[in-house]
Amino acid sequence: MPLRIGDAACKRGPIRLGERTAWEPGGPRLGCSRMRGQFITFEGGEGAGKSTQVARLAARLRGAGHDVVVTREPGGSVGADQIRALLVEGEPGRWDAIAELLLVFAARRDHLRRTVWPALDRGAIVLCDRFTDSTMAYQGYGRGLGREPVDRVRHVAIGDFHPDTTLLLDIAVEVGLARAGARGGKESRFEHFDADFHGRVREGFLDIAAREPNRCVVLDATQGMDSLEAAIWARVAPRLASP
Repeated sequence: MPLRIGDAACKRGPIRLGERTAWEPGGPRLGCSRMRGQFITFEGGEGAGKSTQVARLAARLRGAGHDVVVTREPGGSVGADQIRALLVEGEPGRWDAIAELLLVFAARRDHLRRTVWPALDRGAIVLCDRFTDSTMAYQGYGRGLGREPVDRVRHVAIGDFHPDTTLLLDIAVEVGLARAGARGGKESRFEHFDADFHGRVREGFLDIAAREPNRCVVLDATQGMDSLEAAIWARVAPRLASP
């Protein structure tokens, strides 16, 4: 069932502050007469195949007549893309966990303000490759910061905004790293962290999904691409309003 501004989702809905649109906690609320979009995120470890499935879902949704925006994190806006290069390129020891956390949320804030929130405001479906669950899994669990510091920074940066649906593509660490290594490229900083780190990241994602079963759907990322696409569509389609 689509969410409406003014219903339960209103606490994270858009508010007008002068000429800009912001989504802030505790601000005035819009009435419930206007529909908002849907925010669907894809999560998972390295090599899970998120980008492929984002593209496939976007094609299905556009074929059904939906307005779709495809984006990613870190990145998705000019400023966030600049920060992305700092995070995903270079040696693993380039940043400590706290620096990573702050960089990620700086990029996220810009991404939301410039790309995601305006798209949702007009009623689009936004598909995002990674969001706050990745931060919790990578910096909170993988890097050992714990949940509380990540939650505190998240609240300051984006309030209680969260996805409507999260699709977690689960894959064994060794399989995912082998896939990621085969694709090559400069954006390989996190791939060079050790297997124990990636094991903690996977456990973190699964723990997040267990804590929020209404939002998170865990899918086996080792199945064939067509089978995975069909499984994703089966979970997403019933949650959508007609275009």
